[in-house]
Amino acid sequence: MHILLVASAFNSLTQRALVELTELGHSVAVEVTPDGAAVRAAVARYEPELVLAPMLKAAIPPDVCAARTCLVVHPGPPGDRGPASLDRAIQEGAAEWGVTVLQAEAEMDAGAVWASVGCAVPPVGKSDLYRGEISDAAMEAVLLAVDRVASGAYLPRPQTDAAVRPHIRARPAVTQDERRVDWAHDTTGTVLRKLRAADSRPGVLDELLGARWFLHGGHPEQRLRGEPGRLLATRAGAVCRATSDGAVWIPRLRARRTPGGPGTFALPAVTALGALLPDLPEVPARGADEDDWADIRYREQGAAGVLSFSIPGGAMSTDVCRRLLTAYRRACARPTSVLVLGGGRDVFSNGIDLKTIEAAADPAAESWANITAMNDLVEAVLTTTDRLVVAALGGNAGAGGVMLALAADEVWCRQGVVLNPHYRLMGLYGSEYWTYSLPRRVGTGTARRLTERAMPVGATEAMRLGLVDRLLMCGPRDFAADVRRLAARLAGTAAAQARVAAKKADLERREAVQPLSAYRDAELARMRATFSDPEAPYHALRAAFVRSRPSPGCGTA
Repeated sequence: MHILLVASAFNSLTQRALVELTELGHSVAVEVTPDGAAVRAAVARYEPELVLAPMLKAAIPPDVCAARTCLVVHPGPPGDRGPASLDRAIQEGAAEWGVTVLQAEAEMDAGAVWASVGCAVPPVGKSDLYRGEISDAAMEAVLLAVDRVASGAYLPRPQTDAAVRPHIRARPAVTQDERRVDWAHDTTGTVLRKLRAADSRPGVLDELLGARWFLHGGHPEQRLRGEPGRLLATRAGAVCRATSDGAVWIPRLRARRTPGGPGTFALPAVTALGALLPDLPEVPARGADEDDWADIRYREQGAAGVLSFSIPGGAMSTDVCRRLLTAYRRACARPTSVLVLGGGRDVFSNGIDLKTIEAAADPAAESWANITAMNDLVEAVLTTTDRLVVAALGGNAGAGGVMLALAADEVWCRQGVVLNPHYRLMGLYGSEYWTYSLPRRVGTGTARRLTERAMPVGATEAMRLGLVDRLLMCGPRDFAADVRRLAARLAGTAAAQARVAAKKADLERREAVQPLSAYRDAELARMRATFSDPEAPYHALRAAFVRSRPSPGCGTA
């Protein structure tokens, strides 16, 4: 079919819909706009057989709905309506949820049901859930709905149907009064549900150290206790705050926007608080305790080590890169023959942390520090010759995050992962040894196409191109265990031992042709020129991106 995707943003689900529908042979175009006139123009331009809205905050114009089959993806089960479905599902503690593909109508979410797929709701934040279980259910429902439209024989089920009508429930937007945490009385479980229901947007508005902040993300603390509402400790940029019966870790804070002021964005809590933060102990995680929150963790299964990390949005700041490099070197000191990098359920990495850079006193200098730290990490992976390194992607990756994965000997990813192996949309040439790793994987011509077209690549195409070596057909909750099992099995094979034995000689041969330092120096020279030029598009694009404003000219990232 010829399909037009309309979306308010080119978000993860829109990208996944584009790549998976294309992989199935459909002709797919995308129009990213909240404007009804632009949707009409796109329909006239593309003349689609089907209009599909994976993520749309405004209604499709009625005249378009009358002329074309128009479907919308709603992140809720049949009968659920409103803009706050996931927020309320998480905050109310739902164990099961779902996604419904509906006929677009003037009344939001009231159209006939073309397909619906249920899913579990694990104890994770809204953005993680959306990119995981919700994304899987959405794509299953979308592909089923598209098949039904293509058949021409399926009649969608109206919501007046007896099976749907009893479940109709409008869910208005969640107010900050509903999200408010009562630190003196709310239990840890209640606090976590509120935080996780708002972890990406809009956050939970709260008062802390005499200022108003939006709190983003939450993890339980098992040991620390104190007066409810008080800050108890720090860890990896997060702050620990006491609840009525325990404590929670809050990774990020966003300053409340002042009237007429610029947009604000979430930062590591310690960074955001700055001089307001009292003298608190830095409490490290207990490495062997799986229930003790840590953004970087190492464990072993047989002769395989797994260095996992979970960084909000996959944005790897200078500090994160340096801490991860330290952990990587420690992992390489262990007597293992396979080392897995990653293995978590959500975003693998999106490269340097643009928000921390934007907040720095000198963004150009912080850009340089961040890209240098990222290069140091990638170099360590590329030059590991005493064991096999596997990059395991349970979630999406972009820019330098893709290149970090490609530095490994093998790349494993979960089916449904979307890769963006390019930098152009942020006005950057790119680094992290991409001019070495990407052509080595896919060839010079394909590397040029991927970086210049700047379009997402789905898991299946990535496998075909050579970006990925193994696809894991599992759900988000099973990915980590499957990776550990497969890595332990790989570590015990004779083939793995033979590959390890050949790695050092292979690297030496490549170094004799062109040393890794040459790739690094050439890339970083171009990056430094961009960072130091105040007129370079990168600076305006970065500012627009972190503040969720339209990008000035080079597209969105």
